[in-house]
Amino acid sequence: MITVLCGGVGAARFLRALRHATHGGVPVDPETVVGVVNTGDDTVLHGLSISPDLDTITYTLAGAIDPVRGWGLVDETWVAMGALERYAAVRPPGSTAAPTWFNLGDRDLATHFYRTARLAEGATLTEVTAEIGRAWQLPERLIPMSDDRVSTLVELDDGRTVSFQEYFVQLRHGVPVRSVTFDGAASARLQPSAADAITRAEVVVVAPSNPLVSIGPLRALDGFDDLLAARRDSVVAVSPIVGGVALKGPADRMLVELGHEPTVVGVARLYRDLAGTLVIDPADAHLADEVAATGMRCVVQPSVMSDPVVAGALATTVLAAG
Repeated sequence: MITVLCGGVGAARFLRALRHATHGGVPVDPETVVGVVNTGDDTVLHGLSISPDLDTITYTLAGAIDPVRGWGLVDETWVAMGALERYAAVRPPGSTAAPTWFNLGDRDLATHFYRTARLAEGATLTEVTAEIGRAWQLPERLIPMSDDRVSTLVELDDGRTVSFQEYFVQLRHGVPVRSVTFDGAASARLQPSAADAITRAEVVVVAPSNPLVSIGPLRALDGFDDLLAARRDSVVAVSPIVGGVALKGPADRMLVELGHEPTVVGVARLYRDLAGTLVIDPADAHLADEVAATGMRCVVQPSVMSDPVVAGALATTVLAAG
């Protein structure tokens, strides 16, 4: 079993890369791959339960993701969102009815309709996620980090506290951040099958996801860090920072704003107690000794997953390092 700790786009692409990888000289069987997925980004809009990271990974593995945006479905239409604009002029001050800042495509709505109805029937998020995976015919198994609610909250420099989706989508992650917290994490339980997948895996991979707001919610769950620390030598992290820049999203700026170094060395300092190895891109090879000085093994391998060959080579190297 290979277990991958996942955020959104970077994790989705790494899971897809595993389909082009080998482990011990043998092609990786996707049915042996488990993704433990961040749900701190989950939100409720229009009364619908939305799990952005789970959906991005599902659509990517199903070959249905929009390749330009990196989220949502390819060839999507937006009729429902456009129709909501009619009500903007009559919405009373302070009302949150019919928001349009978070786009939901017409076909994407079906996933949220299904998830919401099943949760209302008493199904757990883990059960619903498995059902959605089967509907999309995914061989990989996706497990939400918890069936309990955990919400990533972002405190802005101006003193406001907003949900992660408000920060990331509505504010276009373009405002300075003062702190990040995970509401509900203190009482939330790490999903037992996720804990089992971490314990039993041959290799655990920390995907190239934002370490603060994609992997951070998992780490906020009681016992999560201990599970990784107990098997640290076979945990391999892939840096989401290449040449001092995040390939996707605000990870580089958030690292600076929250007091971390926006380099592979900063990533190593965040992960050194949990992972024995950090994989970095050749653009950062000059920092390999500094990464090693944190106590992590450093492996240099092209990590920008620009095509299936490069992506598969990266995944193969990552598995060999574990």
